[in-house]
Parts: sequence; structure tokens; C-alpha cells
Amino acid sequence: MLTAIIDYESGNLHSAEKAFQRMARELNAGEVVVTSDADVVARADRLVLPGDGAFPACAAELRGHKGIYDAMVEAVEQKGRPFLGICVGMQLMASKGHEYAETEGLDWVAGDVVRIEPSDNSLKVPHMGWNDLVLESEHPVFAGVQSGDHAYFVHSYHFRVSDPAQRLAYVEYGQEVTAIIGRDTMVGMQFHPEKSQDVGLRMIGNFLTWKP
Repeated sequence: MLTAIIDYESGNLHSAEKAFQRMARELNAGEVVVTSDADVVARADRLVLPGDGAFPACAAELRGHKGIYDAMVEAVEQKGRPFLGICVGMQLMASKGHEYAETEGLDWVAGDVVRIEPSDNSLKVPHMGWNDLVLESEHPVFAGVQSGDHAYFVHSYHFRVSDPAQRLAYVEYGQEVTAIIGRDTMVGMQFHPEKSQDVGLRMIGNFLTWKP
């Protein structure tokens, strides 16, 4: 079993690599590699797409690595490989992003990535720090996790889904802010599971052993 964390030069992958490798060892869930090799992406059993920074820059970097991009799209769309997007990696699953300029996403989950606009002016943007998850659906990645468990966020934009059924969890931050999305073999987390202590590690472990 091989899990590939895709390196397309859009973020520090060290903490994610350590967290995924730790859970893979604990659960005997195979090998985890950080890779920029399209052949490795193509043969991986499951894929993780991280991302830090702005949506347009991350989208451009991902599409600029054409071999990785094509291998990832084929693996997810045609082979149905389990996929996890983290932070901007989750946002890239959207139809479009609206940060700085309208930018096409992967369109795997219909919706738009828009700026957080809290109703309470005392709440600062970016949304940064710990917040309590509100789970809206059952999902294997949530095994052992419940509403009220908290995760670590750092972002100014969030995913406004077109189909409410594909928003799996949210947090309150002067509005409902999308925390987790999903459909079919794909799931996305706006927060950083690798920085979310026991709750995040549990979700990482659940993803590594998920069999859609």
C-alpha cells in the first residue's frame, strides 16, 4: 500500500510527512512518500494534496507540473483512488477560486472558494487557531471523531459548496465556515490535520485505512 503526498512546490511538507508516516507505521498501513515523480503518483494507492498560500499561485504550480497533474487527475477521476486535499489542496477541489482573481479549480466538488466574512467585526481574518468541528454527515474518515472536537485552522478563504450534502463538517466563525468536504473517493479538510494533535492524527489514520 503506497500513499503519495504530492510535492508541487506549494508548501512545507515536513510536518505532513511526519504525521502520515507515523500513522502508517502505527496502523501497518503501508508506505508514505513525498513525491514530485509523476510515475509514483500514478501507481500510488491513495493521494494527498497539501497546499499553502494563495489559490491562484497553488493552482498555477499544480498545473505547471503537468506530469504530476495529469497522473493525479487520472488516478482520481478514472481509477477512483482515495484522495485527500488539505488546506489549499482542499480548496483546489472547487469549481473556482475567487482569491485575487477568478481561477479555475479541479471542479471535483462543485462550489466556489470565497473570502470569510464574519458577522462579528471583532473576529479577525485570517481565521487562525483552534475551532470546534460540527460534523454534518457520517464518513469513515470521522471514525472516533465527534462534534466538539477541535482542529487547527489558518486561512482567509473557505469553500462554499453548491450541494449541501457535500459539506461534511463546518465550524462557527461569525458564519458557518466549511471545514470538510467530500464525495465518492474524495475528501478535503480546510484545517491542518497534521497540526491538529490527536483528532487530526486519528483522521489521518482513518484516511490511510479507508476502503471506499
